[in-house]
Amino acid sequence: MILETERLRLRELTAEDRPALCAILQDAEVMYAYAHAFSDREVDDWLQNQLDRYRRDGFGLWAVVRKSDGAVIGQCGLTWQQWGERRVLEVGYLFRRAAWHQGYAAEAARACRDYAFLVLGAAEVFSIIRDNNGPSRRVAERNGMAVRGGLVKHYYGLEMPHVVYSVRREEI
Repeated sequence: MILETERLRLRELTAEDRPALCAILQDAEVMYAYAHAFSDREVDDWLQNQLDRYRRDGFGLWAVVRKSDGAVIGQCGLTWQQWGERRVLEVGYLFRRAAWHQGYAAEAARACRDYAFLVLGAAEVFSIIRDNNGPSRRVAERNGMAVRGGLVKHYYGLEMPHVVYSVRREEI
């Protein structure tokens, strides 16, 4: 286990979490900000990317496990992202639809933000969110983040505007 909150445990993803990842990444409604649900191959690549991050960086997106029933309800963690010329530490999160609107994303994201500051010694933590993803933007704002700029990502032939949020250690 990496982190624990009142209702959640965050731990590294494993191959055994693939069905839970499929339930998230292959749900078109959950994946609307990516403009498509993932194929089996894309799920496998996503999982492998997290395993590679754990080895390379010591962190990545972690499985979010609900304490009350042991269910993997999402993923949340820290990844390196590019924003212009800067390499920034991002808190990212993605949850099953059944776990939406219950405060789990904000709870997990806050724990990851604090981990970045207290364990990794980060001075600033970011969240880069598709501009039309209101719920994720509200999580960033509840996490103390403010808009710092924007960028356009190119996925699957589409230009996707994103809003760049961050919070500095001295702001929390």
